[in-house]
Amino acid sequence: MKRSTGLLVASVLGLSATACGSGEPAEPTAGGAAKVSITVACQPAKSAPKERQAWDDDVAAFMKAHPNVTVKSTDQQPCFDPKTFGPKLAGGQMETVFVVPVTNYDDVIAQGQAMDITQLTSEIKNWNDLRQDVRDLVTKDGKAYGVPNVHYGVGLVYNRKLFTEAGLDPNTPPTTWAEVREAAKKIAALGPGYVGYGEYSGGNTGGWHFTQALYGRGGSILTEDNKKAAFNSPEGKAVLQTLHDMRWIDNSMGSKLLVDWESLMVAMGSGKTGMMLGAPDVVTDVVGKFKGNVADYGITGFPEAKASLSGGEAYMINPKATPEEAKAGMQWIDFRFNTVGKGRFDYARGKANGNPVGVPDNAVYGDSPTGQAIQADRVKNASLPVENYDPYVKASATIPPKAEPLHAQEIYAILDVAMSGVLSDKDADIDKLLADAETKVNAVLAAKG
Repeated sequence: MKRSTGLLVASVLGLSATACGSGEPAEPTAGGAAKVSITVACQPAKSAPKERQAWDDDVAAFMKAHPNVTVKSTDQQPCFDPKTFGPKLAGGQMETVFVVPVTNYDDVIAQGQAMDITQLTSEIKNWNDLRQDVRDLVTKDGKAYGVPNVHYGVGLVYNRKLFTEAGLDPNTPPTTWAEVREAAKKIAALGPGYVGYGEYSGGNTGGWHFTQALYGRGGSILTEDNKKAAFNSPEGKAVLQTLHDMRWIDNSMGSKLLVDWESLMVAMGSGKTGMMLGAPDVVTDVVGKFKGNVADYGITGFPEAKASLSGGEAYMINPKATPEEAKAGMQWIDFRFNTVGKGRFDYARGKANGNPVGVPDNAVYGDSPTGQAIQADRVKNASLPVENYDPYVKASATIPPKAEPLHAQEIYAILDVAMSGVLSDKDADIDKLLADAETKVNAVLAAKG
């Protein structure tokens, strides 16, 4: 799950069969090239006018460079909503170019809901610079089904200003959970409304963060064969016990239950929440969408990390698209999401628009020539203090990534109950919460076969 593919309920526009890639023949233009109309997901919301204008400018520039192609954008943010994603696919309402989170790659590919784009990968000019392990995630039986767009690892996001105010050194952030607890207590002691450590309790985000914390402690959600739950373990109990003690003994987590993705972002943006788990793009969202002060936020490695939850997303092509539509869709993906200095990598434009630039929020290109060029541009146009993210960069290089579990969304929903339990009930029975969740997850796995 991501950050940019967070779990907010999104509005879904009804699209005609033609708009979604109907397979109808294209009409020729006067110049001989066939007219093509495609729909593309993820136009920024009207509440982010500068980002929306940048998107619309890119659409116009793309259509000028491809005069036979008409691009229609879906006004939907965030791009992925687990409640509507499945029905939208099944109902034929999906765009020509759509986003799939890593948790859903296997299901979408297995169900034939993404086009085999192996013969079209040459449309992505830097395809060979994409990290092989990330490309492998969208590959099945030697065939490619998507273009990786985001890849990330989880760290600890923290408010450097609050660290200073609480007598903590922002340049030496916590590296252990004991240090996290101590820092959280000092920040909460700053006064009413201050929260040392923020955490989710529902909306699938609670289970998502449970998974992050469990991986960091060396645990697993499922057994290696994916047939049984594995989180009812010493590591799983340690996650919930730590949260329970921070909430009820330390009083460092506040009293408000945070359910959806946006709620914790708002809390961080308010400047009164000290720490949370998250990928680097949390900093981007807190600053860009939720009015956080750009100088206040840093990110460091996951405490005591034995592994770090990795996630991301890819763009895929509607299998109902005609060959012409599929090619145009890939060209759009290349232009907007994979060209150095253009589209999402136009850091100069982002800086001019007042966007937060400088966070190391995407590793799809790794240390390849394209990756190095992107990083150089990011640093050159940085509007954020890049030194604030050095602890994360250094730590993440040594922490093994671990993918989200199979059937992640269903499992996260079940684990929400355990997270909500310890954060809402001082007398919560941790053993029972984990046992109940284990029973329910095993039932899901058995039903899935």
